[in-house]
Amino acid sequence: MKSPRRLMAGIIAGVVVIAVVGWALSTRLRSPADEAAHRAAPRPSLVTAAVERRELVSTVVTSGTLEYGSPLPINLAGAVAGPVGDAAGGASGLQRATRAPRKGRIKEGAVLMEVNGRPVFALRGSVPMHRTIGPGSKGDDVGQLQRALRRLGFGGPLTGVFDRATIAAVTRMYTKRGYEAQQPTLTDRQTYDTLRKAVQTARETLATEQQTLDQGRDVLPLKVRLDNAEADMTSAKRALKKAEGQRLTPEEATELAAADAAVRAAEEKLAAAEQELEAARTQPAPGPTTTPGPTASPGPTATPTAGTSVVAVNQPPADTSVLRMRVENAGADLAVAHEARDRVLDKARQAREKRLEELRKAVRTAKEALVTAQQSLRRARQLSPVRLKVAGARRDVAAAEAMLAEYARTYGTSVPPGEVVFLPKLPARVHKVSVKAGQRIENEVATVTSSSFMVTGSVEAAESELLRAGMEASIELDTGRTYRATLTAVGDQAKVPGAEELVDGAVPILLTPIEGKQLKAGTAVTARVTVGATKEPVLVVPVAAVITSADGKARVRVEYAPDRTKDVEVRTGLAADGNVQVTGELKEGDRVVISGG
Repeated sequence: MKSPRRLMAGIIAGVVVIAVVGWALSTRLRSPADEAAHRAAPRPSLVTAAVERRELVSTVVTSGTLEYGSPLPINLAGAVAGPVGDAAGGASGLQRATRAPRKGRIKEGAVLMEVNGRPVFALRGSVPMHRTIGPGSKGDDVGQLQRALRRLGFGGPLTGVFDRATIAAVTRMYTKRGYEAQQPTLTDRQTYDTLRKAVQTARETLATEQQTLDQGRDVLPLKVRLDNAEADMTSAKRALKKAEGQRLTPEEATELAAADAAVRAAEEKLAAAEQELEAARTQPAPGPTTTPGPTASPGPTATPTAGTSVVAVNQPPADTSVLRMRVENAGADLAVAHEARDRVLDKARQAREKRLEELRKAVRTAKEALVTAQQSLRRARQLSPVRLKVAGARRDVAAAEAMLAEYARTYGTSVPPGEVVFLPKLPARVHKVSVKAGQRIENEVATVTSSSFMVTGSVEAAESELLRAGMEASIELDTGRTYRATLTAVGDQAKVPGAEELVDGAVPILLTPIEGKQLKAGTAVTARVTVGATKEPVLVVPVAAVITSADGKARVRVEYAPDRTKDVEVRTGLAADGNVQVTGELKEGDRVVISGG
């Protein structure tokens, strides 16, 4: 039998063994949650990017094709060598290309093509050729033609009228190119001669009938009366005009001269009388003289004393009453002379008014007689049977002259509408030829372009709102070489005639290279339009680093220690190529969080 002490030791040893085994097992056994946690990926670290300082440029990129610019289809405005169907167009009146346009550069004044053996000139101008320009034609198209002739050295005026000098300049242009300017055809000349003879015949008939009417017995006395009335009217007007220019008759002039002489004599008599009176008033009166002696004492009366002389004082002046009377009489005589002269003038004025009134009455009487004679002759002629013939002959003359004038407007050297093509810019390039030699001219004959290149492309509608004509751009070839360019047009203004329709939502754009002597038409290029750029280096961060908070403000998370960040409020600016301009409490080299954490 074992002792209790040994039993207790065994129990304790067993417990220890069991505890050790349990601990060992516990270190190897895990719950499903512990096992999942043990196998999970470690906590991700923060993904950051450095804050950079550099220039930022925002661009819109598209692909395009390099072509010559400003394509313009050419249609002839009409027939060459006059209207279709004339001798120049052949019996059928067909217009056929006898020499087709050639691709390549074309200068002003060059012959674009030949139709029925006639030239088609290329001239610079904005007004389209729309009619035959013939003698007497006026308008903007004529002025445009005259300016082109002067630029080409053929001279001519700038009147806007197709006159003889302009016709001579046109003739020189045709001759230099080996052609003859369009002249009236044989049919035209025959028609003109027929119309001219018709006018001559109508005038001769009118003269004959008018002579018969004028020489008729029923109107001859009335015509003589009319002639006499016209002579009387002329004589009465001449007498009235002479009287209006004559103020006095010879008799009235003599009488007025006598009155003027009387006035002068009276004025001289009055002047002489006034002079005598004035002399008498200023001459001293005769009397005793003063003798020297002692001076008398003052007092009310002076009493003579021994040894003194008597002095004569207060002598009366000489008597001038006769002279004053003579002056008054002379003044009265002068007044009478003036009154007499006024009566002569008044009498002459009344006599002149009377004569003028009588002469005016004579003119009125002669005019009435003339009107009466004219009415009598007109009434007699209207009642004459020959009058109807004269009226008919007069209408025939007017109709014949109108027809001749209408035909003469376009008669002579002319420029048919199909022989000139006005283009907005020259030199230009014939890019496409739409007709061959021998073919009929029905629609467009060619397409011309400018000598400069353009790039056509398209962008999305949202991007097109950022674009404006005049923006700087660049085009890049497959070789990597770039050329400077300018955005010329966006939207409808950038559409090129004949170009393929774009997909929905695409907006056409048009760019013009600023340089590019080595560029070739048809080359595919990549176009970049600069829509914004910073003027100097700025702080930029990736767009993904900017977070907009609930308050609407932009922030970035800046890592200031490993896996430790702080929010910094920023203001954003230009965005381009996945980066955005920021301003705030940031500096170059700071690390901003893009993702993680």
